[in-house]
Amino acid sequence: MVYRAPVADMLFTMTHAACMRPDVYPDLADGAAQSILDEAAKMAEGALAPLFRIGDTVGAQFENGVVRTAPGWREAYAQWIAGGWMGVTAREEHGGMGLPHLLNAACLEMWNGANMAFALAPLLSLGAIEALAAHGGDDLRALYLPRIVSGEWPATMNLTEPQAGSDLSALRTRAERRGDGAYEITGEKIYITYGEHDLSENIVHLVLARLPDAPAGTRGISLFLAPKFLVGADGALGARNSLRCSGIEHKMGIHGSPTCTMLYEGATACLIGEENRGLACMFTMMNNARLAVGLQGVGMAERAAQTALAFARERRQGRAQGDSATMSAIVRHPDVQRMLLSMQASTAAARAICYMTANAIDLSHRAPTPDERRAAQERAGLLTPVAKAYGSDVANEAASLCVQVHGGMGFIEEAGAAQLMRDARIAAIYEGTNGIQAIDLVTRKIGLSGGAALRAEIARLRDALGRIDPALAPRLAEAIDALERAGGWLAARLAKEPAAALAGATPFLRLLAMALGGVALAECAQAEADTQGRWHVLARFFAFDMAGHAPALARGIEESAATIVGASAILES
Repeated sequence: MVYRAPVADMLFTMTHAACMRPDVYPDLADGAAQSILDEAAKMAEGALAPLFRIGDTVGAQFENGVVRTAPGWREAYAQWIAGGWMGVTAREEHGGMGLPHLLNAACLEMWNGANMAFALAPLLSLGAIEALAAHGGDDLRALYLPRIVSGEWPATMNLTEPQAGSDLSALRTRAERRGDGAYEITGEKIYITYGEHDLSENIVHLVLARLPDAPAGTRGISLFLAPKFLVGADGALGARNSLRCSGIEHKMGIHGSPTCTMLYEGATACLIGEENRGLACMFTMMNNARLAVGLQGVGMAERAAQTALAFARERRQGRAQGDSATMSAIVRHPDVQRMLLSMQASTAAARAICYMTANAIDLSHRAPTPDERRAAQERAGLLTPVAKAYGSDVANEAASLCVQVHGGMGFIEEAGAAQLMRDARIAAIYEGTNGIQAIDLVTRKIGLSGGAALRAEIARLRDALGRIDPALAPRLAEAIDALERAGGWLAARLAKEPAAALAGATPFLRLLAMALGGVALAECAQAEADTQGRWHVLARFFAFDMAGHAPALARGIEESAATIVGASAILES
């Protein structure tokens, strides 16, 4: 399986779907974006992709408290650091490049398409950089940020505990104040990605814990920084901290990424932000991570689509209609073509949604007026759960279709398609399950500013209809109408029948993705001169085959809620 970074598609999507404005992105002008993405592609294809298979077959190993990454991991990470890739979006005063999130979105897609298990290590550091920059004190930022930004000290997120997964109110890890201003952390954390490894001298753990006098529930959670090795005021490493990895999980996929159980035994830590305000700090990390997981999905879906297409062009079975050859390449068979188009169109749509989300994040900081920045922030809030859930759903769907295109060979590990399916599966689960993303969208995001954020998005979609292929506009207009109708229905039900609204949350998220993705692909097609070119083909397929299901989704939201809520009698007895 050879992965090729789709730089041309990325740049086209950035320009025509994310609407990359020259006044907002002067640092990406004059070919800068192309040059940086070309260099990122070299890193992805040359250093990370060759380790994809060995990460799966050898994986991370745990012995006597030590975690060893797969062969080649350390060398690749050293190359990663040398390239400065950890600091693409970090501020220059912290040692970063200060470049846009939109550019980094394309980079993140590449890293994950090349090697998702490897890319998980820097993904967590990105969130830690955001959280420390936004909430850390001056001394803490000065001591840790330059080293996290450089990649010298990778960071982790420590949220989950055996009894506290999605519901962090059940968190039990304790924090005790010390007289010197520091804290001591005691407790157990599970599912900690890269909680222990041999890639670096030090690891910076961001840990949620509860103080003795904290309020109950999530209002009593604080965020702390606990390094693997204690750090002096001059940055020199000191004694080993009182924390350790007690084991790593044996997982379905992403075997190259060590998923650790971490024990904190009176570990020395520093407070980030204010006491009992840790969840707000952690959500700075989580929102960053959710977009990154959506981009993981896009990268994995892209790899699956490339793998399936290459196989379909080579594999010969049966004789396609109109072929004179005894056996045709299976790419000639209409059902295989349907699967391949499904993979490519949904991947392109998910990429567009993720890039639009990254663009909104950039505009929330870079737009010239306060009103534009505020509107962009709300748009980013609305789109983030869609980017995470749709991107990761598409990864699972594309990986499954990749196995199907391979036929019996897809079920054999050596063919490689099975690894894509196993690796991609986690993306819909971690950083908030996709069901939680849908609940967040319906209960919090569509009501932003009294529903203004959703209305603005619908208006943006309707405005685009006048600029796209007239053959696609009616079908996409149906999708937008369905979205508006379902959004209004959910908003009305939230106050009176919240269970009914929640029952429709997941199909509503898919409905919003159908409208967003369909219009985005149609806009890309309008920018393509050849009406029989790739973007036109994908836009037509998405509009008629995928967005065409939008009215049925809306009907399901309105009509099936009662059947779901009424199922308690058989599900709970």
